[in-house]
Amino acid sequence: MKISKLAVAGTLESSDCMVTIEPAKKGIDLELDSVVIRQYGRRIREVAMETLDRLEVKNARVTIVDKGALDCTIKARIECAAARASEFEGRVSWGGTIR
Repeated sequence: MKISKLAVAGTLESSDCMVTIEPAKKGIDLELDSVVIRQYGRRIREVAMETLDRLEVKNARVTIVDKGALDCTIKARIECAAARASEFEGRVSWGGTIR
């Protein structure tokens, strides 16, 4: 999936996360800000990178502001932001790519 514009998904409410995704020249640049980074930072990064890999996102700058979201919420927010930022907006089979 090619990221062609800036897009955002999610909120800053408790148990949610806000994902911002935008084009990058090369590779994935992941920035994480989390209220539980010491306990779950490694796992959040792992979930984010796995999700981006399944969506076949190759070049993007991704910022996640986490307020204690579950893995399934993080995956859904990344999927939504990536779809909004790509040429596939409006033609996405929601939930079909993420396991």
